[in-house]
Formats: sequence, C-alpha cells, structure tokens
Amino acid sequence: MTPRVFTIPAGGGVADALARGLLAQAAGDPLALGAMTVLLPNRRAGTTLRDAFLRAAEGRPLLLPRLLPVGDIDADALGLAAGETPAVAEALELPPAIAPRQRQILLARLVLARKDQEVGADQAMHLAAALARLLDEVQAEGLGFDRLDGLVPAELAEHWQETLRFLGIVTTAWPEVLRELDALDPAEWRARLTRAQAEAWQAAPPADPVIAVGLLGTNPAEIALLRVVAALPQGALVLPGLDRFMDGESWDQLDDGHPQQPLKRMLEGLGVDRADVSDWPAPSPGGPDRTVLLREVMRPAATTDAWRNPAGLDAAALAGLSRIDCATAQEEAGVIALLLREVLETPGRTAALVTPDRDLARRVAAQLTRWQVAVDDSAGRPLADTPVGAYLRLVGDVAFRDASPLSVLALLKHPLAAGGEPIGLFREALRRLERQVLRGPAPEAGLAGLKAALAASGAGPSLGRWLDKVADILGPFVDAVRADGQSPAELLRLHIECAEALAATDAEPGPARLWRAEDGEAAQALAEELLTGFDGFPAIPGPDWPGLFEAMMDGAVVRPRWGRHPRLAILGPVEGRMARFDRIVLGGLNEGTWPSVPAADPWLSRPMRREFGLPAPERRIGLAANDFAQAAAGTEVFLTRAEKVEGTPTVPSRWLLRLQAVLDGAGLALAPPQRDWRALARHIDQPEAVRPVAPPKPRPPVAARPRRLSVTQISVWMQDPYAIYARMVLGLERLDPIEAEPGAAERGTAIHDALAAFLQAYPETLPPDALDRLLALGRAEFAKLPPGPDIRTFWWPRFARIAAWFVETEARLRAAGRRAILTEQKGLVTLTAPAGPFALSGIADRIDQGPDGLVVVDYKTGIVPSNPQILAGHQPQLPLEAMMIRDGGFPGVPQGVPVAGLEHWRLSGAATAGEIKPVKPPAESDIAALAEQALAGLHGLVARFDLPETPYLSQPRGLAPRFSDYAHLARVKEWSAGGGEE
Repeated sequence: MTPRVFTIPAGGGVADALARGLLAQAAGDPLALGAMTVLLPNRRAGTTLRDAFLRAAEGRPLLLPRLLPVGDIDADALGLAAGETPAVAEALELPPAIAPRQRQILLARLVLARKDQEVGADQAMHLAAALARLLDEVQAEGLGFDRLDGLVPAELAEHWQETLRFLGIVTTAWPEVLRELDALDPAEWRARLTRAQAEAWQAAPPADPVIAVGLLGTNPAEIALLRVVAALPQGALVLPGLDRFMDGESWDQLDDGHPQQPLKRMLEGLGVDRADVSDWPAPSPGGPDRTVLLREVMRPAATTDAWRNPAGLDAAALAGLSRIDCATAQEEAGVIALLLREVLETPGRTAALVTPDRDLARRVAAQLTRWQVAVDDSAGRPLADTPVGAYLRLVGDVAFRDASPLSVLALLKHPLAAGGEPIGLFREALRRLERQVLRGPAPEAGLAGLKAALAASGAGPSLGRWLDKVADILGPFVDAVRADGQSPAELLRLHIECAEALAATDAEPGPARLWRAEDGEAAQALAEELLTGFDGFPAIPGPDWPGLFEAMMDGAVVRPRWGRHPRLAILGPVEGRMARFDRIVLGGLNEGTWPSVPAADPWLSRPMRREFGLPAPERRIGLAANDFAQAAAGTEVFLTRAEKVEGTPTVPSRWLLRLQAVLDGAGLALAPPQRDWRALARHIDQPEAVRPVAPPKPRPPVAARPRRLSVTQISVWMQDPYAIYARMVLGLERLDPIEAEPGAAERGTAIHDALAAFLQAYPETLPPDALDRLLALGRAEFAKLPPGPDIRTFWWPRFARIAAWFVETEARLRAAGRRAILTEQKGLVTLTAPAGPFALSGIADRIDQGPDGLVVVDYKTGIVPSNPQILAGHQPQLPLEAMMIRDGGFPGVPQGVPVAGLEHWRLSGAATAGEIKPVKPPAESDIAALAEQALAGLHGLVARFDLPETPYLSQPRGLAPRFSDYAHLARVKEWSAGGGEE
C-alpha cells in the first residue's frame, strides 16, 4: 500500500491544523474521534494538541483521540493501542527500564570503583550523567559498543586510549549490572517497545485511524514505527513544514544545518518521494505566505549565489514580520513582556514567546508579573532554583562550610527557617545574633566557635539559649559532613532531618511546611528516590556530600500542574513547533543561543563518532532550524535579540544574518514595528517627571547636638557635618561586613600597638637586638587578627620593612637627644561655648621631647594630609593636639615646654618603608600660631552649630571626605553635581 504522508505548511499551526482536519474527518461523530490514535513527540505536545481541539470545537465537549507520546511510550499504552498480539506480548515481558537516577547512581559507583584514577563523589556523578547520555545516544541509534575497540589505532594519542579504557564501564561492567538487576536502559527499552508497536500494527492493522504528527524520525526505531503507520489502511504521517516545492538542486545539497534536512532524512528512511507528499486536508488559517522567503533564507550554502537576484520574493511575505534588536537581555525581556501583554487587550487573541534561552524565559515571566499576569515556562523551573531547592542547598552549605557566619545567616534568613518558634521571634533573635556575632571578624570555625563568640560578646542568656537550640538542630548533620567515611544514605537522612526540624514553627511541623508546595513535592520525591538509590553506595568523605547532593539535583524540574495562562505561553522550540498563536515572539536570536553551539563530545572525537555511526553534532542545528522556520512562518512574528548579554557583545543568529542578506539582494526591507517597543519598555520604568531630591538639612534641637568630639572628628565635622549628625545624634553606626577580613584600620591598629609597646618597653636605651624585639611584638599584635593570606603575604613583609626603618630612625633621634615621653596618650580639654561646655578629646600616638621642645607625632599607615590642607584648617588634628598640650589637656606632659614640631610619620612598608613629614608653618608664623588658629576655628565651628538654625549639611562647599559611611543615607549621588547611577 502506498504510504499516506501529509504535511502541514509552516505557520499553519501543526496542532490546530491537525485538530481541524480530524474533526472534519470525524464528521460530527464523537465516537469516531475518540477511536482515533495520535502519536506525538512527547507528553507536552499532547497538552498542546488537547488545547487545539478545545479551540477547534469552540468549547464543546469532546471525546478526544488516544494521545500516545512516542518519546515517553510505556508498556500499558502499547497494550491498549494494539491489543494482545505475539509482538506486544513479547514486549510486555521485557524487563523494566531502569530509573534514570538509579542508573546514574550505579554508574557513579562504577566510576568510583576504578583504581586508576581518583575522583570525588560529585565528579563521579557528573561523569555518570555523561556516560548515561552516551548510552542513550548509542542505543537510540541501534548501535553496539562492540565497535568501540576498533575506533582508536594503538598509535593514536594516549588520551584517547585512556578514554576507551574508561568507557569499559559501559562496554563491560554496565551490562553485567543490568543483567543482575534484570533491567534495560531507558533508550533501549523505548526502542524495543517502539519496534514492537510497529511489528504489532504491521501484523494486525488497527481498524481505526492512526495518525503520527510532529515526529522527525530522530532514531531508527521511530523511523520503523512511522513507516508502518504511513502504510496502515487508515494510517497517516503528518510532517511539520515540508517544503514540497524547493528546487531539486537545493534539495540534493541539503546539509545537517538546514531545516528541511531532518524531513529529507526521514523521507529517505521511509522510502517516500517528496513528490508523493500531500497537504493535510484542513482549512488554512490564512495570513502571509512566507514559504518562498524562508526557503531563500535557509538556502544551502552551495547555492547562496542565488541571493544576488532572488526570484519569486514578494513584499507581502514581510507583512507581520518585525525585528527588534535590544541593547541588553533585560531590555529584551521587557520588550517581549510588553508584546505579550498588549495581546491581552484584544479578547480572544493569543501570544507566545518561543525561545531556547531559559534565562530569557524566566526574565519575561518575571516582567509579566508587574501586571499580575502569571505565565509559566513550559520547560519548568530547575528544582535547585526553587525556594525548597535553595533551602536544601543552603542546609548542605552550612555543613560544608562548618557553620561559617555567612552560610549560617543565609540559611536562617530563608523563609522556611523557623527553628520550632514563631517566625517573627525567630527572625528577631537572628538579627540580634547577626549584630552580636555574625558581623565583623569571623569567629572560630564550627558551631562551638559561634557559641564562644556569643558568650564573649556579653549578649544575654536568652540569645544563648536560642543559639543552643539552633545548634542542636544543625549539629548532627554538620558533624557528619565534617567527618570521613560517611554513607551517602545516612548523610541524606541527616540532611532531611535537619531541614525538616529547622523548618518547623511553633504551630506547624517541619515536614508539613517543607514538602507541601509543588517544589516541595518534587524535592521529597527526589529524596525518596535517592534514599533507595544510595543503598549500597560506598562511603564518601563527608565534605563531598553537598556537591554530590547538588549533582543529583541537576535535571530535576518543577512544572506547575495548574494555573497555566489561557492565552499566553512561554515555550521551548519543540513545543513551539506544534502550536499556533496570533502573535509569536522568537527571542534570544543570538549565535550560540539559537542555534546553540554543538556541545563537544567528552568521549569521542568527530571522526570517531562518524566511524562509530553516531550522527554529527550539527544535526541538532538542523532540528533547531526546523523549529525556527516553523515558528517564523506565523501570522505575526517578532524576532528579538540582545546586542549584549551580561556585558558581552553578541552576534546575531545566522538566520537573522541570512534573512538580512536575502532582503538586501531583493531590495526589500523589514518595516519597523508600528510601535517603538523599546521606548515603551524604557518608559515603564521612567517617572513622569524627575524631581531631584534636595540635599538633607537636618536641624536637631541644640540639646540633642553633640557636646564632645575627638580631634579626628573635627575634620569630619567640617567636611561632612551630616556624618556627625548621623553618628552622634541619630546613633547610627556602619554595620561590619559578614566574615570581615582585617582591613586598613585593623592593620593600622596592629602597627600602632606594636610600636607603642616597643617604646614603652625601651623608653631610654634601645637593646642591641631592637629589630628582633620589635618584630616579636609585631607578631604578637598580628596574631590577634583573624588569619588570612593577606596578612601573611602582604602585611607582614611590609611591617618588617617598617620595623627596620623605625628602629633605625629611633636610634638616630635618640642620638640627637630626642625621645618619646608618651605614647597612645589620651587627652581632654573643655571649651566654653554659647550652648554650654564643649569637650575636645584626643589620643596622641606619640609625644617626643627634644632639645628644642616637644614634638607631636601622628603615625599614618594610609593617606597623609598635605601641608596646604593643614594650614588651611581642613585637617586640624595635629594643631589641635598642640593646643591641648599647651592648655594642659594631656596628663604627663612637662608644663611650660613649648611644642616645637608637628610630624606625620608615613608608615607604608613599601619601597620607602617610612618617611617623616613635618608640618611647615608659614614663614611669618610658628606652631603656637597654628595651634591658636585651630582653636579659633574650632570656637567658631562650635558656636555656629550651637545656633538652632544651623543645619548639618552633607559635604558643604564640595569638601567631600575620602571615605564616608553615611553618603548613601544623605543620598549624595542623587543631588550632587557628579550624581548618577550607583
């Protein structure tokens, strides 16, 4: 019998055209429609076809045909479809297919059992996944691994010889495992069932219609089934978008990257000539015919010289076709969301985004929520990215990092964490723990380190009891992960117990909160599958567990069971092949995204694949091209791309470049969209008017204003009064970073303390081994800092150079009759001011006495104020300390001895390890005059801020400090001349 093969033109909507045709064939008989069998690529295609029947029947109730997904075929469906025949009976006796995760775990055990190389458990799991993909590909093509041995000559690279030895896992060890389990690989099981179905139908043709649609014959078993279906008395094979009128030269030169190549390959496998293919008998949906245009765009490379003068192109084919090049992926998502949202303004219209870029799909779904429009990605959401998946990963991370502050904070701030308490109380206790322990330098490792740090912080006993409770929940799992030789099944059990206990509240048990949503159900199913699969798995080092657990999460997807939008969809290219929408957006059209770059085979080179009989990686490009051509033939199509993705310039998809080349050759051009969608997308986030915020001008009551400041705060008061207001009036202080590394301040403090201890230990005479003793004091101070590579690699060598310079300088000064009489000396003076006494405090790093008088020294491990800044009064620290000495503000300073010098000692530890930079008064002045000038300036400053109307401005007169902890509170970048995006 002549095979019955049909095609639905590209753009006709495969599912909708099929539904209309089958309804017409049933002629109103509901039982006739229900007796039909439709073979589809996968289960999601079945959902698409079901919706198409609903549209075609205009909502009338229908008894749908039996929808059988060939890609997900099962034995029960096979028996229902064919009845009891010998071929089916044999297929039903087949051993079951091994579950994919069980197979991955067993393959990982084989990888770990190899003695010639050592890999971690997580690496073994990833290698097992790659081996499973190879098994599926080889078995789907009907090949045998016995051909591997002859692929690599002995003289070829040792790397390939090693690869072949590693593949002994699938050639020798794995078949033995399957025999012991009495199981089959999923691909082989599907192939046998598919062939059995073909043999059954060939032996006993069904009395009712059987239609195969949307299948591209990607493997020999599928081709065999389709050959039988096409030859059945009431069988039919419906191809998506076959170009029946392509010229013979181009047809003969099709390559793997052409959209017609998968169809050509299937027709050759079926033994059907292209001329024998008919159009599917269904009413055309109308719209522009882009067949000729897409034929030219996809023309084989060998015949593209025809682009110089393309024939038959009609400008009408460009109607409804638009291209939008966006600047960034975020802008592209905003434009696509607008395109989809605008469709909803017209009742009954539908739209879809078709893209292989799942990041873009998630961005668009997120953008649509601004209009309370929920659209789910048909590809689902990776379990690892769901709230429950993220929570389980955070639990593992806490154990892996031995309860480091950052990991603990990330876990306990997750919405699922409650620790058996009311959520509000749990969060309040966590905030207290964060301020007391988790911020600043990291405590000792482990939960014990957190407890010790909390005890040392002086926090109340209630917070200690709370931390003890949390530690009791986390402790068993953390201890297990920190140990060696652990069973993965036991680690998983502890992992789940820890997650459930931490998720409990005072009113709801942990399992109920953790597993109740769709992502929770998926995670629970994964956990149960892993508990079974890990039975007998070899012990692993505990720290390998989090990586192993995340490796097992790969591929787990959560799809919503309900709540799909009735008129909008986000689809992958395969789903888009079956569906038809009023508006289609083809997004992510960048080279490397659509089409994607063929993945490198980790096992076989291209020549090896060819000799082995596996298809070239470029075959996937042909399938992607077919998907693109099907969707691009829609009634209204928008082609979008981003010129930059994550800051990296992109290249337009080859299909966009081909389209442009064809249009240029024909003297045609795409009309710009009727609306400027990019401008609209930008406008959404732009305010109607920009009203720059005014600089803050807080005027607190005089009684609330500070009455005591240090000499170092005076310069801040002058340059940034708002910082003084925020800190001294509002009581705001910068939060330390989490797990803070020692910074410049800590380094400066350690150096100051080491030098002060040295001078206090040897006030009169330097010992012969002065440098060694200073270095010993430095080691003691540096040992107080949290350990880190920066201290060992950068800071200590610099301190060693500073110490050598300091000892040399100290010896020279003492020989000249100058020595330190006070170090780290605290001082205080009280000034008379309009609103009452004002106290000025300070700590002098060092006060020396020499032949000419006193010298005030300030150590600087950072930036040294310039002499002009000091003389102008912008940096008055040293002049004010001189004034305090003059007025008796520093105890222990000899009375009546003048201040003869002010010095900054720059201690960088660089090529010039140290340098003395004295303050140089003007020629007509001296240190005493500088001190008096600083005092007068301070009196004026205090008096001005004692006036109620004086505001605490932020950075007045442009005197911006080098660093400010309060600039963001003052919103400086919003109102300053140099403002802009942060």
